Amino acid sequence: MSSAFIREGEYQPLGDVAPNPDALRFYLRKENGGIPVRELKAYHSEKHQRQVYEMSDALTYALNDENRWCNLRMGPGLLCIEML
Repeated sequence: MSSAFIREGEYQPLGDVAPNPDALRFYLRKENGGIPVRELKAYHSEKHQRQVYEMSDALTYALNDENRWCNLRMGPGLLCIEML
């Protein structure tokens, strides 16, 4: 059976991942079919007024005001997008 199918109860939204970089990397690896996702750069963004993490999956992540992970889209303000 293909691993593309998700068993009931196995899906975990990005926002439910523990608020630390290790948990984010573990989650992204699981979502990426077991292929490791590395942190390329972590820095404090003046624009977003928070720590942001550029990852090897070509996306950027940060913790929002509720201390939940979100996928950043660099635009005006902090726009968090849930991964589907």
